[in-house]
Amino acid sequence: MNKKKYYITTPIYYPSGKPHMGHAYSSIIADVIARYKRLEGYEVYFLTGTDEHGLKIQREAEKNKKDTQKFCNELSEKFKELTKILNLSNNDFIRTTEKRHYRSVEDLWKKLEKSGDIYLDKYKGWYSVSDEAYYDDDEIIEQAGSKISKLSGSKVEWVEEESYFFKLSSWAKRLLDHYKSHPNFILPASRNNEVVKFVEKGLKDLSVSRTSFSWGIPVPKNQKHIIYVWLDALTNYLSALNYPDTSSDLYKSFWPADLHIIGKDILRFHAIYWPAFLMAAKLPLPKRIFGHGWILSDEKKMSKSLGNILDPIDIIENYGIDQLRYYLIKEVSLGNDGNVSLNNLKNCINNDLANNYGNLCQRVFSFLKKNCSNKIPQTDTFTNEDKALTSKLKNDIDKLNQLIDEQDLNIYIKKVIEYSFDSNKYFNDSEPWSLKKTDENRMNSVLYSIVEQIKNISILLLPIIPNSANKILDVINVSKDQRVISDINKSKTLNHNKELGKIEILFKKVE
Repeated sequence: MNKKKYYITTPIYYPSGKPHMGHAYSSIIADVIARYKRLEGYEVYFLTGTDEHGLKIQREAEKNKKDTQKFCNELSEKFKELTKILNLSNNDFIRTTEKRHYRSVEDLWKKLEKSGDIYLDKYKGWYSVSDEAYYDDDEIIEQAGSKISKLSGSKVEWVEEESYFFKLSSWAKRLLDHYKSHPNFILPASRNNEVVKFVEKGLKDLSVSRTSFSWGIPVPKNQKHIIYVWLDALTNYLSALNYPDTSSDLYKSFWPADLHIIGKDILRFHAIYWPAFLMAAKLPLPKRIFGHGWILSDEKKMSKSLGNILDPIDIIENYGIDQLRYYLIKEVSLGNDGNVSLNNLKNCINNDLANNYGNLCQRVFSFLKKNCSNKIPQTDTFTNEDKALTSKLKNDIDKLNQLIDEQDLNIYIKKVIEYSFDSNKYFNDSEPWSLKKTDENRMNSVLYSIVEQIKNISILLLPIIPNSANKILDVINVSKDQRVISDINKSKTLNHNKELGKIEILFKKVE
């Protein structure tokens, strides 16, 4: 039987510096959703990668006195390493300097040219090398004698050069119609409103080539022009699926994308330019674009000048990858800006992970080892309290699936950790240590119920804290094929015959 398909992407990252918390956040969000969809039984294709063209990269390479391709190779490798450090489950890592990507971009360009959506003219206007973006006059302010973008704060330069243009203005109505007929195309709703207002005030044709630098993909049949880095970069979502070979299994199975996860600062490119390019090329549009907020450091945007940049790799080395993944998903309401502080991280590790889930597992498995020959006891008798413990979670499965599909990740995780708090209370209230002396059958019912609940909670935590949740499922001998959502509602699946594995402290308290 063919599995349902799901295609999810991160933005491809611009490797002009070392990976930062924003890169980690986008990647972790996408990974959590990808892992959950696999637990639901989907065949998932999860893509990340690096965007390696443009004037900024060329200048950085020159500044470092390095060959540009070699410079890109070194930087891209850092982002590949980050996928391992973050424990991402991506299927592919696309680089815009790869031949497969060149083929895709050239084909898309030719389609846009053939449709009459590209023409040659002269560009005059404000351009940010840092953002690789063009800005209108009303988006520019003067500060300390320099012109900067109101949106990003980046310096802009006045550019005049021959350029190819994409007829973006002619696609405004089609875009607005699409937003209206697909209200969940751009989420959260605040981002959708922002995009609609921008398009409603009128779109200008978009400059889609440059002649002032050489590091990029040349325009077919006019090599002095380099294709605009955003037309180039956005096409990565197609080139990873073997486009322009639309008969390939990858393309047929996974396009259109189910979900593009992006930061809000690149919303315009993904929610306006990208669908317009695809419409003009007569290609299907992605199903959803989700623009998450910025990660702030102690309520301020991270910047070198403020010295408040939190390095995800440093945090992982000091606190652990599952700990960072859990914290970012729980503490940040996806779509809003999120504040990261080391104090809050420590509190989250101690309260949710060490004192709650970790402590529950430690107490229960230690009790089984001491009192039940290190095995899960068998029983067929359950009280209403036992049934209530496990049925609440089981009855919520459809709601939990919906929370993931609506990208309400922090509500999802709060519900799951609530089951763990309930389980700790149930274990305390049931007092199996007292039942050991008075009613061993009742003790067995309590222990079976609590281990079943730990199994179910651990399955639900697999997308968030895969290392730790897998360790617990290993301890209770849950086979790999049982670590799925559908197994949660199956009864009597625990292994009574095999001894439990060795339990270790999952989460050390942070002083």
